[in-house]
Amino acid sequence: MIKKLVSLVFILTIIACGSHNSIDSFYNAHKNDSQVTAIRVPQFMLSLLGNISPEMKSLIGNTKDLRYMQFPSPTPERTKYLNAQMNSIAGNSFIEVFRKNDDLKRNIISIREKRNAVKEILIYNNNNIRGSFLYFNGNFDPVKVREMAKNTEFSELPKILGKEFNMQSPEEINE
Repeated sequence: MIKKLVSLVFILTIIACGSHNSIDSFYNAHKNDSQVTAIRVPQFMLSLLGNISPEMKSLIGNTKDLRYMQFPSPTPERTKYLNAQMNSIAGNSFIEVFRKNDDLKRNIISIREKRNAVKEILIYNNNNIRGSFLYFNGNFDPVKVREMAKNTEFSELPKILGKEFNMQSPEEINE
């Protein structure tokens, strides 16, 4: 009886920790913060975003969930906190495809694979003034995803989202 109870508590703890370190929990925890722009793209708009390029059309066509969030990161303490949260999320069964660290500044592209497909793509940027993440969930060709990451094609999406949703321009974000 005691062994079953200990096992149950252990399993519940692991489940709780796993759900704490997810895009859903980060998105829900910060979407109501001051000066945050949070976008969850509805299915009907995904086809509009697919018009960026043939590669992007291929990627968007397989997307089930697309989220973008832009948030302030005005102090080193806040930047460290946000970087730690994203490191925790990305370290939770994601594979880093690209990382660039410059002091507290971060540019990270991570993927989660299942068998021969990429299921999730997470792109995180923080420049000590503002941070952002771009998240895709779907069924993607890993070769195409790695090629797009190598050619920095993912950087076009925040610009398109900015125009569609009248957000601050990505050039201002990356200053």
